[in-house]
Amino acid sequence: MTDDVQAARKRWEETTLRKTLEKAPERRKEFVTTSSKPVERLYGPWNLQGFDHDRDLGYPGEFPFTRGVQPTMYRGRLWTMRQFAGFGTAEETNERFKFLLSQGQTGLSTAFDFCTLQGFDSDHPWSKGEVGKVGVAIDTAADMETLFADIPLDQVSVSMTINGPAPIVWAMYLAAAENRGFPLDRLSGTTQNDILKEYQAQKMFIFPPAPSLRLVLDTFEFGSQRVPQWNTISISGYHIREAGSTAQQELAFTLANGMTYVRMAKERGLDPDEFGPRLSFFFNSHNDFFEEIAKFRAARRIWAKFMRDEIGAKNPRAWLLRFHTQTAGVSCTAQQPENNIVRTTVQALAAVLGGTQSLHTNSFDEALALPTEKAVRIALRTQQILAHESGVASTIDPLGGSYYVESLTNEMEEAANRYFDQIEKIGGVVAGIEKGWFQMQIADASYRYVKEIEKKERVIVGVNDYVTEEEEVPPLLKVSEESERRQLERLADVKRRRSQKKVDDALHALTRACEKEGENLMPHLIAAAHSYATLGEIREAMVKVYGEYREPALY
Repeated sequence: MTDDVQAARKRWEETTLRKTLEKAPERRKEFVTTSSKPVERLYGPWNLQGFDHDRDLGYPGEFPFTRGVQPTMYRGRLWTMRQFAGFGTAEETNERFKFLLSQGQTGLSTAFDFCTLQGFDSDHPWSKGEVGKVGVAIDTAADMETLFADIPLDQVSVSMTINGPAPIVWAMYLAAAENRGFPLDRLSGTTQNDILKEYQAQKMFIFPPAPSLRLVLDTFEFGSQRVPQWNTISISGYHIREAGSTAQQELAFTLANGMTYVRMAKERGLDPDEFGPRLSFFFNSHNDFFEEIAKFRAARRIWAKFMRDEIGAKNPRAWLLRFHTQTAGVSCTAQQPENNIVRTTVQALAAVLGGTQSLHTNSFDEALALPTEKAVRIALRTQQILAHESGVASTIDPLGGSYYVESLTNEMEEAANRYFDQIEKIGGVVAGIEKGWFQMQIADASYRYVKEIEKKERVIVGVNDYVTEEEEVPPLLKVSEESERRQLERLADVKRRRSQKKVDDALHALTRACEKEGENLMPHLIAAAHSYATLGEIREAMVKVYGEYREPALY
């Protein structure tokens, strides 16, 4: 920064600014981001002393990828528009999938019900009343066959948001695809499969950490060999943020989890140049427009340095942090729900300007129920308007070089590095989970945020300010009890028609494989899926060896 710039800034502060503040003070004493980090009045060259264009910013498609992972970004190809969908039975969700594809959606994203997320069959006593309520019910490979009926799986990318039983559900998908004649090497998609953040935030785990991590590494190995176009993990900060973390915590904890997977895979003997290009990430896009953009840019830069400099990956594709974004469900309000359309638009714009590869926009009725067709159409149209009418896809990283954005990006990277140091001091990610460190960090951040809203230090429009006496409730999607009855009948029919001997043999072989170290479990899971063993049966065959995880009380 030159002396002329410093002098000009001082002159402005002592004349123009001072006169204005004497007449009209600013609206509040301190301005902060959504993560409660101070925001300066003005940003300029003084915020970027030591900034090196080639080192810190660079060019799109080149290390350190701050400006994007593709050289042409959206000028070459728009982001994948992938609306999260799933409710009731496989038949009902298949209809919603076809509706979304007919409306211009370019990828499918599958939501599963609570029973499936925890590995329980629909006829399990704990599943009663929950079947198909917050996602689709999947009990066997037969449900997968119905879920994707008439959908060209070699042409449509499929995402599955599931973690604890992710390898089992993926095996069912692969078995269903094979039954329809699709070669595994033609399938593309993503399985979330991020078990570490389940222990930290979402809590949909089954097995203890050690066997769970074995399963994740098995998917890495099997996917790189047999399903090369599949992203075998989507390392997810989304649920960490939904649980109440700050943007800095979401960034740091997500990347720390990713680093843990990569280090363990390398220790196992897997080649980062082979499995690295199939790693993907999943981030939240919250309300603070510039903070979110900076988070995405910093994430690419941190990951590229880690993969190249620490892990030693030689393949530039292994350095890329490719990510899906979903707008912040936790930011949606039940009060004045149409306001959520505006929130979602701002969040989606941040994701696009931050360089996302794939995007889900929440429906305005998110806080009330699963989306109606009208609500999900508006959410999809939001993306299409951004893509085709706003001009934001016409140039690459239009905010690159902004004093504010570059300063925030640097601050994000610095904050993440401080968290990495803390995580290393407590013994790593798994040790941090077992000690409850991550859970406490997220809980404390969530508590601070809620208290700020309660004290009206943070305005949420329609909730603690600008409220109305009468609230209009839009028409809501209701999953009928009939859906659960049909699912139970379907499951009973599959059990009647299948060969019980094939099921028993496949489950016995799976249990034996779980007892052996070094044997990849994916072929055994696929064999069990081909026999039409149920999700719950496969789960129990593995629980015999691994047991179930019970989180220790933290408070």
